Amino acid sequence: MLHSRSTPQAKRQALRAGLSEAGLLRLPGAFSPLAARSIERAGFEGVYVSGAVLSADLALPDVGLTTLSEVAGRAQAIARVTELPTLVDADTGFGEPLNTARTIQILEDAGVAGCHIEDQVNPKRCGHLDGKTVTPLPEALRRLRAAVNARRDPSFVICARTDVRTTEGLDATIERAKAFADAGADLIFPEALAGAAEFEAVRKAVEVPLLANMTEFGKSELLPAATLRDLGINVVIYPVTLLRLAMGAVTEALRVIEADGTQAGLVERMQTRAELYDLLDYSGYTAFDEDVFSHGYQEER
Repeated sequence: MLHSRSTPQAKRQALRAGLSEAGLLRLPGAFSPLAARSIERAGFEGVYVSGAVLSADLALPDVGLTTLSEVAGRAQAIARVTELPTLVDADTGFGEPLNTARTIQILEDAGVAGCHIEDQVNPKRCGHLDGKTVTPLPEALRRLRAAVNARRDPSFVICARTDVRTTEGLDATIERAKAFADAGADLIFPEALAGAAEFEAVRKAVEVPLLANMTEFGKSELLPAATLRDLGINVVIYPVTLLRLAMGAVTEALRVIEADGTQAGLVERMQTRAELYDLLDYSGYTAFDEDVFSHGYQEER
């Protein structure tokens, strides 16, 4: 009710503990706080906040138009409602190394468990599109070190993402992964790897935990969780999956209403009122203090 009972530090420690254990942490992308509640209830290990999803939800392309304030605000709203750790896409850190340092502290204040910083040049592009430009390695390392040095809570997880696979190849990806690990990254995110063999190559080259991005319509093969687990991957994100499914349903619903003149044919596909109220813990709010005010409701469809 209202806020999760776990503290931000407890969630960060849970994420770190998960990274240190054998197994795979699965983080679907939440496009809203309510979606984060559903992710938790479904039994996943964490929640992901995608920059591409936040941009799309604002009807913007994923080209670096969102601001630190917008990302931190959405991340805070999502982290507030779930007991799960939340990992956030912080793009390129929203500016120069000093801006990156501020980004880390703002996201710490937002209550999230960690974030990833990438090595693209601003304005960035989606990691699975062509035409990207990456920063030279020394500059990427300055950005990462700024993030590491700015961290106040040592439990806050700093993930380093590299986009060099599609610009310079797998060997350059491995080189950067090693350099990022040496610079203090807790987690490495090699973006747009082609398939299992490439994940295996990076896994053999670095000792720190690895993150796999299983996004649809991209450059990576959609590998099952069991395969990623066998490869030794520590975290998998499904960043845009829920948004794509939701928007597909929205598009179809609007088509039906426009064609039929009513939503009656869609009712059986909807989350019921009772199911929504249950997810919101409506009864918990009612029971909190009925002497002050009752939010009484009926469990109806």
